[in-house]
Amino acid sequence: MGDHAQPRHDQHRGLRGRLAGLFSSPPPQPPNHQSNEQITKLMEELGRQRDLKETYKARLESTQGYLRFCLEVAQERGFMHLISDSAQPQQHSPHRDADSETAPTAAGDDVDDEDEPAETPPPCDPYLAATRGLAVEHGWSVAPEEIELHEVVGRGTTADIHRATWRGLEVAVKWVRPELFVSNPSAEAFFAQEADLLSRQRHPHVLRLMGACLRPPGSCFLVTELLSGATLGEWLHGARERGTRASSSPPPPPLVDRVSRALEIALAMLHLHEQTPRVVHRDLKPSNVLLDAELRARVTDFGHARFLPDGKEALTGETGTYVYMAPEVIRCEPYTEKCDVYSFGILLNELITADHPYIDTSYGPSKIALGVADGKLRPKLPESDGYPTGLIDLICRTWDAEPSRRPSFAAVTSALREIRQQIVQHGEQYQNYSYA
Repeated sequence: MGDHAQPRHDQHRGLRGRLAGLFSSPPPQPPNHQSNEQITKLMEELGRQRDLKETYKARLESTQGYLRFCLEVAQERGFMHLISDSAQPQQHSPHRDADSETAPTAAGDDVDDEDEPAETPPPCDPYLAATRGLAVEHGWSVAPEEIELHEVVGRGTTADIHRATWRGLEVAVKWVRPELFVSNPSAEAFFAQEADLLSRQRHPHVLRLMGACLRPPGSCFLVTELLSGATLGEWLHGARERGTRASSSPPPPPLVDRVSRALEIALAMLHLHEQTPRVVHRDLKPSNVLLDAELRARVTDFGHARFLPDGKEALTGETGTYVYMAPEVIRCEPYTEKCDVYSFGILLNELITADHPYIDTSYGPSKIALGVADGKLRPKLPESDGYPTGLIDLICRTWDAEPSRRPSFAAVTSALREIRQQIVQHGEQYQNYSYA
């Protein structure tokens, strides 16, 4: 009996060992460096896709309110019929339908479709027609044959900037590409508003309009003064790209000059915001500020600008450039002229640090937009030590998440004058602070 028990016991013990081996964890394997890199890349791509998803979700959620705003503006401006007509392209215009029902031909016969003349082009936008009339009345209407175009000196998304000659003067011509009017039914109204808005400006730091031609699609252009200086961004950063830090390039202009440019831009924005109705620029950034031969700043590019009556808020989709765009604009919420104050705050910080915004991060536009909209992201501030009193505080107040807490441009210009005075009085103290 005892001889048979021992082998049986050994069998059970061996079975338990094999079962334990099956259910136990495998021994740790050495890490695979290549696999870890792949996992890291996948996680980064997942994060980017998540950022894009949140951005698109925010856009979709704002669409209904944006469309309501568009309909209200169309009704107020008297061009609701244009939206109605474009929504039903298969139908004839209401005027033609009414004519066909009530006014037979002189001979009383039906007219064959093949004998009908080609349909005449639709009338231009009412705002464009009114602006064209103002241009003729006040003497700033320009005929295409008056302009002699020279080389292209700048390119935008919808227009080319030419050096040109007009009536013996060297001028700049912003010529809108004809395809814009073909692809965008609202282009005529937008161009008319830019021309109308610029024609009202008379300020030493706002680009001066000299004339305009409003004959879409082939001849729509603005004639402005020709400035020999660079853009503010070129003056500040030179040939550096956004990904290059200031420390790797020649030093920027002196601090007093950078603050002076900021003050000139603030004076231009004060002028726009004090008009009736107010003018909201909506795309303030270094590339939209030009410098003249004496390096004085001129705010330009009013393609996104809008009139804003007193007591009104504007509601629209994302307008401008993400890096300089106010959080309420990114969220597609109602906003006022304080969105320009936010953009100026980003620009002011860029002038002081001499670095592109968010250069210390690897974020793309969508990630920046989400961070700004959540109130958690702003560009890196300059070091507080060594800068004039109140400068860092002014920057922080201009980009406050709550628009009502941002200062007006009247307060901004007053603060910048004091800051510049400090620099002039204590020049040696600040001359070495070229960077943050």
